[in-house]
Amino acid sequence: MSTQYDICFVTVGDRKTAGEIASGLLKERLAACVSEVPGVESSYWWKDRIEKSSETLLIIKTRRILREDIIQFVKSRHPYAVPETIFTEIDGASREYQDWIGANTLFTTNIPKDKAPGSKEII
Repeated sequence: MSTQYDICFVTVGDRKTAGEIASGLLKERLAACVSEVPGVESSYWWKDRIEKSSETLLIIKTRRILREDIIQFVKSRHPYAVPETIFTEIDGASREYQDWIGANTLFTTNIPKDKAPGSKEII
């Protein structure tokens, strides 16, 4: 059964940046939850060399419609030249969990600023 919700994976090189991205995604209502998993060891190709880094993995629970907004948010705050933003569909989650994600994220980012989360005029 297909859902309208995703998990996004983002790796970050330091805990401070990970925390800033996580709290920013939550404040902007682009994510319902962000789990920070420190101590991930990543090996990867970069500039024709194999590199190895200790990173923090962010596991972001969100709406599928917010994918592009999350990509842009992460790019604007991430120190990497090519930050990882990998999405996968949430499959098999309970209806209650999906409803919780939906209740805690934006339906769309195409809303007037005075109606955005954190403004005084939200209905």
